[in-house]
Amino acid sequence: MGIALTSTGGIAEGRAHFDRALALYNPAEHRVLAVRFGQDARPHTLCYRSLAFWLLGYPEAALADADYAISDAREIGQAGTLMGALALTSLTHILCGNRAASRAQTDELVTLADEKGAAYWRAFGIWMQGWLWALTGKAAEAVQMLNSGMSARRSTGATLFAPTQWSSLAAAHASLNQFDDAQRSISVAMTAMETSKETWFDAEVNRIAGVIALMSAAPDAAKAEEYFERALSVARQQQAKSWELRAAMSMARLWRDQGKRDEAHELLAPVYGWFTEGFDTLDLKEAKALLEELPT
Repeated sequence: MGIALTSTGGIAEGRAHFDRALALYNPAEHRVLAVRFGQDARPHTLCYRSLAFWLLGYPEAALADADYAISDAREIGQAGTLMGALALTSLTHILCGNRAASRAQTDELVTLADEKGAAYWRAFGIWMQGWLWALTGKAAEAVQMLNSGMSARRSTGATLFAPTQWSSLAAAHASLNQFDDAQRSISVAMTAMETSKETWFDAEVNRIAGVIALMSAAPDAAKAEEYFERALSVARQQQAKSWELRAAMSMARLWRDQGKRDEAHELLAPVYGWFTEGFDTLDLKEAKALLEELPT
């Protein structure tokens, strides 16, 4: 229930179910179920609560859950549990900007999945490796690896995380000035959301679409602003403060470049001011630097 709610944008409600699941968990009673269901419930729940915490604007709590999930998974010693934990917490690390930690975990994941013949987790790991290449300025390698991982994952019948995957591919294409491919990929991401109702990434899909509109050969500031407005609206509706911060930064940069520096500051300052933790994570550091450029 927690996974279903979080994936479809009911993040706070999902987090409440994760809390309840963890409270109900009894190692003596429930660890034996990992053999039946493929993963132990506690680390799996911690992984998803980690994602929910980040989305809701609590990066430190997110990273703490990620660490607990990996520690539990290693203690349990079941490959399925560890692969799931490595995969899902690497997503938390990417979102927090901890790219080295995410790289180490995805490399371990792919190696272990190869060893165990786990096609699903191997494909997930290859996609994550490609996403990391895209985020570290190696877009050409990223596109090849993203396509490889996404194709392998589709062959398993999996559809979860499709909007995230197509968005990461769109961003990589845009970095290479392949704007037709970027537009096509972001359109597929949006269609995937509409089809599956997996909307936890909705705000970020729209923000990335806005960034692509600004990067294109014929930049369209008005279209970008519409996408950023949509991203802000969705993030606020979902109480996803981390997505709201990203969308506010993108809009603030656009307005700054248009000479609307006061408006940019008025938008970004209260969103940044809401946060009470995680100030050493990438988004919050970038938001602080951007605010310092704008008038008070």
